[in-house]
Amino acid sequence: MAQVKRLALDLLTRREHSRHELHSKLISKGCPDHIAGEALADLESSRLLSDRRFAENLVQTRRQRGYGPLRIQREMLDKGVDGELIQRSLDAGDLQWVELSKHVRRKRFGDKLPSNYAERAKQARFLQYRGFTFDQIRCVFDVNDLE
Repeated sequence: MAQVKRLALDLLTRREHSRHELHSKLISKGCPDHIAGEALADLESSRLLSDRRFAENLVQTRRQRGYGPLRIQREMLDKGVDGELIQRSLDAGDLQWVELSKHVRRKRFGDKLPSNYAERAKQARFLQYRGFTFDQIRCVFDVNDLE
């Protein structure tokens, strides 16, 4: 078990991992399921492994890269983070998401709002791909709300 725990610590020193993600990596390296579970429980009890910390870190880094709440939520689900923890980490109604979506649009397309429907649709698709909600995207193009 010490060897498995050392392997898990090596992975955690590179970046934060969710419990599910780290468990999958240990299994893929040939570790028996019950030993991997014990090692991860030990790491959690010593607070070296935390899904809460992983979720907070992921939200912060993805926000800095200009990704919206839907894309971050999908990534957290893929990494096995609990749905309740995801909701606590992401508040999709937060006004900061609207500001971020405006910033991402300006960075990609400039300050000028689109002058026609086709250009607006193109920009909206880009924001949708980045993971912003329809309400957040609508606020980006609201002339009264634009800075």
